[in-house]
Order: sequence, then C-alpha cells, then structure tokens
Amino acid sequence: MSDQMETLGTTWLSGAGLRPTRQRVALAELLVGDGKNRHFTAESLHDAAKTSGDSVSLATVYNTLRAFCDAGLIREVMVDGTKSYFDTRIDDHPHFFWEDSGDLTDAPKEDLEIASLPNAPRGTEISKVDVVIRLRRT
Repeated sequence: MSDQMETLGTTWLSGAGLRPTRQRVALAELLVGDGKNRHFTAESLHDAAKTSGDSVSLATVYNTLRAFCDAGLIREVMVDGTKSYFDTRIDDHPHFFWEDSGDLTDAPKEDLEIASLPNAPRGTEISKVDVVIRLRRT
C-alpha cells in the first residue's frame, strides 16, 4: 500500500464525511486508488481485498459499501432482484449487463433518450431512473 494511494483513499473518505478507518481506507484504495471508475460486486471487492492481503470480512465489505452509498461515494445498480453491483461513477448514466459473463459496463449516455416517464404517485417524487440494458451475444 503506497502512501499516495493511502492519501487518495483517505481524502476520498474524508471528503464525504466518513471516518477513514483502516478497513475503509483499504477498500477505498481498491476502488479509487488508480483513478479509474469500476463496477463491482461485494464479493468481487472482498476477493480483491483478500488478494491484496487486506483482512476484511465479507460482512464488513457489505457494511462499508452501504456506508459508501449513503455518503454518495458510489451507486448501487440492481441488475435483477437478486444481484447488486456497485459503481464508482456516480453521475446518471445507463449500463450494459452482459448476460453471458455477468459483467456490468457503462453504456453511452449520449445515445439514450427517455421521452417521458409516468407520473409519480401522489405524495412521492422520482429520485432516479436506472437504465440497465441486458445483452446476449449472438
């Protein structure tokens, strides 16, 4: 773990008002340490932490991801009712879900047009619209 990466992880967490604990910083470094956006599951992040030598339980990974989502650092993307992916790119954009590999990737935002949405039920407002386009190779 380099000092530069640790500083980036610590800064990322502190900027969102999260206390930079050892485990949070270790996970933050895996997510943003190289400056690239990524899509991942809790399980894939847990595996990456183990591979990098960080001792973090899967329960801690789930709890940390929830804290990162609540702080606005990452977004959760539901692919179906049973599978959650997380995205370090937090602006509104669509996704491709590759059914054969289970990968989630960004889709071109500029190519998406949503002409209208149904009215939200009385007493509610639309908070966000997730667009996941499922792909099957032919």
